[in-house]
Amino acid sequence: MITYNKHNKKRASELRQAGNMSEALLWLQLRNKQFCDLNFRRQKRIGNYIVDFYCPEKKVVIEIDGCSHDRKGEYDFQRERYLESLGLTVIHLSDYDVKKKMQEVMESLWGFFASS
Repeated sequence: MITYNKHNKKRASELRQAGNMSEALLWLQLRNKQFCDLNFRRQKRIGNYIVDFYCPEKKVVIEIDGCSHDRKGEYDFQRERYLESLGLTVIHLSDYDVKKKMQEVMESLWGFFASS
């Protein structure tokens, strides 16, 4: 069972509302079971963290890495180890690829989800 920090509720809501362009673009592809008939959640709280996207059926986290991750190497490392300790798979996508190469991103995700 995935638990979360109840104190992150407001922050997750703020992130969903503010969003960034790459998250909004990917959400257009993933929402409403449009992709592989899978349910995705946006800005999902897991433990003390908030992940960009989460697919509960496949236990997969999708993170879009942009410049906000540039100086957070150790934090990101610890976060990923925690998520993996829960049995989750973490997929990293670059902000640039989501904005400029969406077709390739979706093909790559399709390949991953079709084989899992």
